[in-house]
Amino acid sequence: MRVTIGTVRQQLSALAATIVIAAAVVTFVVTRPPEHSGTPAAAAPMTSETIVNLGPAGDVPRRSNHDPLTLGSPDAPVTMVVFEDFRCQYCAHFTRVIQPVLVDRYVDPGVLRIEWRDAPMAGSQSWSAARAGRAAAEQGRFWPFVQTVMEAAPQQGRADLTPESLTTLAQRAGVRDLERFARDTTGSRFDAQIESDLALAKSLFIPPVPAFWINGTPLLGGFELQPYVDVIDGVRAQR
Repeated sequence: MRVTIGTVRQQLSALAATIVIAAAVVTFVVTRPPEHSGTPAAAAPMTSETIVNLGPAGDVPRRSNHDPLTLGSPDAPVTMVVFEDFRCQYCAHFTRVIQPVLVDRYVDPGVLRIEWRDAPMAGSQSWSAARAGRAAAEQGRFWPFVQTVMEAAPQQGRADLTPESLTTLAQRAGVRDLERFARDTTGSRFDAQIESDLALAKSLFIPPVPAFWINGTPLLGGFELQPYVDVIDGVRAQR
C-alpha cells in the first residue's frame, strides 16, 4: 500500500483531535462534583481544557427540516447539539434554567438551533424515558414533554421514571393519545434511533451527560449560563 504525505497528515490530524477530546473528558470527569452533592448548578469551573475547538471533528448537527427533536431554524448560523438523559439532574438544571434563556436570546431571533440527542446512560429507566420522548414527539409534544419531565426531576439523585409516571408526565405535557403513547414507550420502534444517538455520544468520548457541541466546540458538563453565551457569541464572531 502506498502511503502519501497527505495520508499521514490526515491520520495525524485525526489522532490529535482524538487526544484533545480525551483530555477534555478527563478534565470533566476529574473536576465534576458528585451526582448527589445537591448542587447541580455548581459544576466544574470552565478551563481551557473543557472548551476545545475541534472544527469539523465535532460538528455533528443534522439540520433536518422535519426533525421534531429540534428548536430553531435549520438555517441558523450556530447549532448546539445536546446529549441528554431524562434522569440526569444536570440535564434537568440545563432545561429549567439555561435553555429558556438561550431560546429567548438566540433561538427565537434565528441565531441558534438546538438539536437533541438521546444519551440514556442511567439504566433501563433512562431508555424507557428516551422512548417516551420519541413517543411524545410522534404527537408533536417532544419539547413540552422534556420540560415537564425536567421540571418534575428531584433536586438530588435520579428521577424514578416508571411507565406510570411517564404516562402521567405525558398527559401534563399535552400528549393526547395516551394509549398510543404507552404502546410506543414500551415498544422497540425507536430503539435503533436511540442507539444511534448513544453510539455517536460514545464516539465523541462523551462520559456522563450532559454534553453540548456548539459548531464543533464541546462543553462537557453542567455549567451556568455564561460559558454557553461565551461560546455562542465567539462562534458568531468568527462567521
